[in-house]
Amino acid sequence: MPRLAGIGPIDRVALTFDDGPDPSSTPQFLDELERLGWHATFFVLGDMVQRAPELTREIVERGHEVALHGGCHRSHIWRFPSAVRRDLERAQSVVEDATQTRLRWFRPPYGQLSVGSIAAAYALDLTTVLWTAWGRDWTSHATAASVAAKVRRDLRPGGTILLHDSDCTSAPGAWRSALGALPRLAEDIDHAGLRVVTLGEHLLA
Repeated sequence: MPRLAGIGPIDRVALTFDDGPDPSSTPQFLDELERLGWHATFFVLGDMVQRAPELTREIVERGHEVALHGGCHRSHIWRFPSAVRRDLERAQSVVEDATQTRLRWFRPPYGQLSVGSIAAAYALDLTTVLWTAWGRDWTSHATAASVAAKVRRDLRPGGTILLHDSDCTSAPGAWRSALGALPRLAEDIDHAGLRVVTLGEHLLA
């Protein structure tokens, strides 16, 4: 299932971030992405958007894409499908009201698919997308070098990269490892002859 894994045209990679927006960290990612000339997709949490609606709007205003990661960062595996549906409906409404955009993509918390999350996403006209490469950037021992090395090992033309722009469910300050990895990843991506795009540019090409 190529689309579920986020696999698109081989001349590009999609860059995605989970768990924001966070006023203490997300603005630094936005500035670094602007410096690199990249646009990315931010999978946001409804609870985080409620705390920072202006920052959520800024993500869109700076040319990035916003997608849904759920209301709160709870696994859907052991939740009733009806509860998952309510959670996603509420979060979708919060995010779309904040950004005045229609959400297209959904990634379940922890990437854990369940019958409830698949059914709810389908009912809400959201396409579920996971990833092909990640940086393990949420741990207390993650560094910019380790994150870049992990992504590099899994980097493939047409793939989708997952990083985190918030530590709301990670080790405190873990987002700094992802931020520091971006310039290193830029070298790897340029060397591979790829360009960085949003999921919309990647999967709807």
